[in-house]
Amino acid sequence: MFSLRREMQAVTEYAAAGEQALTQKWAERFTGNYLKIAEMVPEWKDELEYHWLERLRSAAETGDGEGVELALRKIGQGCKSCHREYRAVTAILYRTPDFSNIMIKKPTDGSADSFADVMEELSSLINRIKIATDDSREQQALASLEQLRRRLDDLGEGCSACHNDPAPRERFLGKLTRDALEDLERGLKQGDKKLAGRSLGGAAVYACARCHAVHRSPYDIRETLLP
Repeated sequence: MFSLRREMQAVTEYAAAGEQALTQKWAERFTGNYLKIAEMVPEWKDELEYHWLERLRSAAETGDGEGVELALRKIGQGCKSCHREYRAVTAILYRTPDFSNIMIKKPTDGSADSFADVMEELSSLINRIKIATDDSREQQALASLEQLRRRLDDLGEGCSACHNDPAPRERFLGKLTRDALEDLERGLKQGDKKLAGRSLGGAAVYACARCHAVHRSPYDIRETLLP
C-alpha cells in the first residue's frame, strides 16, 4: 500500500510536469503492484478498477496528462472505498500482536506462565497491596510489592518476543514506574497511606494503563473479530 501511494504520487507529478517517460515508468510500477492486490487477497479481485488501470497505462504511454489524471482519480475513488470498508479491520486482524502464545518465564525455577495468567497475577498483587495498605498491614503490602517487582521484571523480559530494542520496555517499565514503586515502598515503611496510595496509582498508570492503551484495546478488538 505504501508503494501504491508513492507510485500514484510520482505518476501525478510527472504527468503534470509533462515528463512522459517517467510518467510511464511509474505507471507501470503502479500497475504491477496494483494487480498484486488480487493475488494477496483474492476476495478483493472484483473490487479492482481494471478498466481504469488500462486507461491509465494508455494515457501514460501517449503522454495524455488529462487522461492520466482522470484514471488516477477513478482508481483513487476505489482505494478510498476499500479503505473505508477494510482498512481498520485489516490493521486490527493482521497488525495487532497475538499475546496468546507468549509465555513469561520465572527465572527462579525456569517455569513459564501464560501472558493472561501473568496479567491476572499482576492485577491481584496491585489490589493486594491496596487492600493491605488500607488495613494498615504494611508487612503484607511490602511482601506483595516485592512480588510485584519480580513479576514486572519477568514481564519485561517478555517484551523481547516482539521488540528487539529496549525502548518499549523503558516506556512502560522504566524510570517512572521504578520511581513510583520506590515511593510506594517508602510510603509503606513510613506508614504514609497518602503517599503509598498516590504512588501505587502512579505505577498502575505508568506500567498498566499505558501498556493497555497501546496493546490491550486492539488485542481485545481482534479477539472479538476473529471467527
